[in-house]
Amino acid sequence: MTDHPVPAHDRPDAGLSAVISERRQLINLSYRLLGSLADAEDVVQESYARWYAMSHEQQDAIASPGAWLSKVASRICLDLLGSARARRERYVGEWIPEPVPEPTQWVSGRPGAAPADPADRVTLDESVSMAFLVVLESMTPAERVALILHDVFRYPFAEIADITGRTPAACRELASSARRRIRAGRPPATPAAHQAGIVRSFKQALETCDVDALVGLLDPDATFTADGGGQVRTALHPIEGGERIAHACADIAGRNPDLVMLERTVNGQPGLVAQRDGVTVSVYAFEIADGRIKHVWAIRNPDKLRPWTQS
Repeated sequence: MTDHPVPAHDRPDAGLSAVISERRQLINLSYRLLGSLADAEDVVQESYARWYAMSHEQQDAIASPGAWLSKVASRICLDLLGSARARRERYVGEWIPEPVPEPTQWVSGRPGAAPADPADRVTLDESVSMAFLVVLESMTPAERVALILHDVFRYPFAEIADITGRTPAACRELASSARRRIRAGRPPATPAAHQAGIVRSFKQALETCDVDALVGLLDPDATFTADGGGQVRTALHPIEGGERIAHACADIAGRNPDLVMLERTVNGQPGLVAQRDGVTVSVYAFEIADGRIKHVWAIRNPDKLRPWTQS
């Protein structure tokens, strides 16, 4: 008896696993482009909706469903970035990218892609750090897309041109411009173990409300930025200066003795999580250079703490 092949679409969930397996890649891509895990999940859902809206014949005509989904997700992100500035202008207080807990795995770029040029390319770990995402916010949507797709996910400029509707040469220049912004704002690298030690010392100083210790850990020109989204009480504008930040942090800690501070990885870097009765109420990310804390980002908007509450 001869076994005849069963048509792909007659098999249970044919091709479903291959398409669904792209979810992690799409989430990683969309999060870096948007700085919001919630928005990234919406983009992925919309990308899948467009895939399943096609007929079987249209799906079969696509050689690489993964590449198609990534292209669609990138275009959706580009459109969202175009309207994001207007939405941010209506946001109450400072807007900070949504923090994510320690990932089990970050995608390593496109299989078979050319090796990264260490002088040019941003590493995957760097591409989720809060400092990196904050710099991305200063870029145009096209710069951001060109940089992330090329320097992080290793897309050739010809493909980026197809996504953005620009020429490959224009996309190359966009990525170069974005890269210059990153280099201008990037402090000298600090070993992770050293960063963790400074964050631990910051935590201990907070717990004891030790203003002098906090001043010693903070750069004199440090900045503290909080994001409450108008839903919780927090500073509406950045606090400038290490001494002012130290006093403000010690005051907050003194008024909230029931908070439990936990050392956690925040966007791939050492950070802190504040919990009350086991519920995460704040996530702190840091930028550290030359042995001092240059920037503290405190995310308190409950909508942005959903992954931390669930985890």
